[in-house]
Amino acid sequence: MADAADVADLRRLARRRAPRMVFDYVDGAAEDERSMARAVAAFERVEFRPRVLRDVAEAPTSVEVLGRRIAMPVILGPTGFTRMMHRAGERAVARAAEQAAVPYVLSTMGTTTAADVAAAAPGGWNWFQLYVVRDRARSLEMLARATDAGMDVLVVTVDVPTAGARLRDVRHGLTVPPALRWRSVLQAARYPAWWFDFLTSEPLRFATVDGAPGDLAGITNMMFDPCVTIADLEWIRSAWQGRLLVKGVQRVDDAEDLASVGVDGLVVSNHGGRQLDRSPTPLELLPRVVDAVGDRTEVFLDGGVRSGADVAAAVAFGARACFVGRAYLYGLMAGGEPGVRRVLDLLHAELVRTLRLLGVAGVGGLGPDAVRLR
Repeated sequence: MADAADVADLRRLARRRAPRMVFDYVDGAAEDERSMARAVAAFERVEFRPRVLRDVAEAPTSVEVLGRRIAMPVILGPTGFTRMMHRAGERAVARAAEQAAVPYVLSTMGTTTAADVAAAAPGGWNWFQLYVVRDRARSLEMLARATDAGMDVLVVTVDVPTAGARLRDVRHGLTVPPALRWRSVLQAARYPAWWFDFLTSEPLRFATVDGAPGDLAGITNMMFDPCVTIADLEWIRSAWQGRLLVKGVQRVDDAEDLASVGVDGLVVSNHGGRQLDRSPTPLELLPRVVDAVGDRTEVFLDGGVRSGADVAAAVAFGARACFVGRAYLYGLMAGGEPGVRRVLDLLHAELVRTLRLLGVAGVGGLGPDAVRLR
């Protein structure tokens, strides 16, 4: 694990260690996967504009997020079915985030309870991500459990009125938990360590939404409410006493509407390309959202982040911090908690190196004059 030079190395290692259907669940996206590819490609278009002859002996990476300082502008975002990737699952991710002094967001579709995440990382800044489900009483129960676990930031994801068409999952016939069909039995022979862990560890289940069906699209279409509107945020606000972020913003006018109702933050995100294909590219949209609402609410970026240089670029374009998902899941698949820690170490080292080479004495010095999109 320590010899992985970047996230791409960990992705290759994950592909060798996890069954193809599990790897593809993380690695894949909706339909022809254009949205995911464009999000990554946008960072490839970034051109830095470095200054020279600047004192960069110190390059602090800490940043204030929602009134609290974190070690670098990185948030480990919410991901579903995390114990499918590695038996340690959300507990491992939360512990790695705690050690790195960055937030971790537990998903509604997580496979570990909020209480267990809090017990695994009692000193961490643990957040909770909410999908508004059809049963409002169940939503209130989820919020109460998160509050009882000490979580004080709620991330409401709003871009899933129905399930996206993730064709890799469809082709694999992926269920949760994975079923031992003839194809997966053949995979078991190639990935015996993963299957041993899966068959001998705590049964995989949805810790927050017990009773959901096994197929992924069925879970989404049964539970998630396609009738949610901006008015429902007032209902959520009345039930939640902490900070409130809205994730899934893909238009400037939607960002302006959300800022007008006083949310604490917006996450410019297309769900990692996993919902609507051909959706807006987050990095390209980010500066316009920041220009429109940045003086009224904090703006975050999600999508396409694979390195510390990507983090630096996003902050320079106006993001308060970046949500990271696939990158840390590659680390988790590759090696459990040490793999997630390696991802965070790489992101921090890459960020520091980028700041110094840019001639910027810390994250606070990043701004639009440091970057452009070719």
